[in-house]
Amino acid sequence: MEMKEYTDEIREDEMHNLVCVINPEHPVRIMLSAHADEIGLMISNITEEGTLQVIDRGGIVTHTYPGQQVIVHSQKGDVYGVVEAYRDLLKKSDLSTKDFVIDIGARDREDALKYVDLGDPIVLDTHIRKLANGRISARALDDRIGVYIIMEVLKRARERGCKAGVYAASTTGEETTKTGAYWCSTRIRPTLAIVVDVTYTSDCIGMNPAEMGTVELGKGPVLCNSPIVVKEWNQKLEDCAKEAGIPVQREAASRLSYTDADKIHFSNEGVPVVLVSIPLRYMHMPCEVADENDVENCIELIARFLTAYQAE
Repeated sequence: MEMKEYTDEIREDEMHNLVCVINPEHPVRIMLSAHADEIGLMISNITEEGTLQVIDRGGIVTHTYPGQQVIVHSQKGDVYGVVEAYRDLLKKSDLSTKDFVIDIGARDREDALKYVDLGDPIVLDTHIRKLANGRISARALDDRIGVYIIMEVLKRARERGCKAGVYAASTTGEETTKTGAYWCSTRIRPTLAIVVDVTYTSDCIGMNPAEMGTVELGKGPVLCNSPIVVKEWNQKLEDCAKEAGIPVQREAASRLSYTDADKIHFSNEGVPVVLVSIPLRYMHMPCEVADENDVENCIELIARFLTAYQAE
């Protein structure tokens, strides 16, 4: 396993949350949280003709699915398919997953059941690509890029002699129930939680900076001004950023953040949280776009914060 040599403990639970721990004996427990799940579909029915009918899992954008290649993650192995598309379907303004039919090449229902089962998850069959100027494109950067960040933070903090207990949690279910983050937090009982997720940029078509603020790709990680975020810790992160010459941006959330930070904040007897986000274009679309500099700056910022925390 990638993280084994960098941790003191690795914990996994029934929901497949994975927590990598350093310094578990320390009374200060800092939880790093990012979710590994992604949006997609789930098989709800198999027709007599052998095609698949589905429901959504998470906040999919329905009009991006017709005509797309998909992967069914079956216990029998990955199965490839296509979401059927025709011109009249694409004209529907009220398109929903009830209109989707997925062709896996099966002859009939009995044949389809040789390959897939009811309840199998389905994701888009897209690829990781490097773009110009250090940008990357892939599906599910929301929020697997966050999982990568917190694991790299854990490595860097350990190398620099961090003494506090750090619990890097790759959680499940953020796009649906947020149970993963809640389970992890109730079992870790953190002193403080740093949630790493993605956030909308205002530098692409269709996004209005009046809603959340001006956030641009390549301009640094984003700190959230929100009623659930502890201002003191936001300021400490910003101080760390200034000291290291790391650019940071700000976003606004008037209520909840609609990330795992919400569940963690209300867990136990209340957990102080901060939300650090990576700017992301085209969120919940088949291909999202992020900037490698933002990723590196986010890793360095949180690693510096953790290393300095022992002096508090």
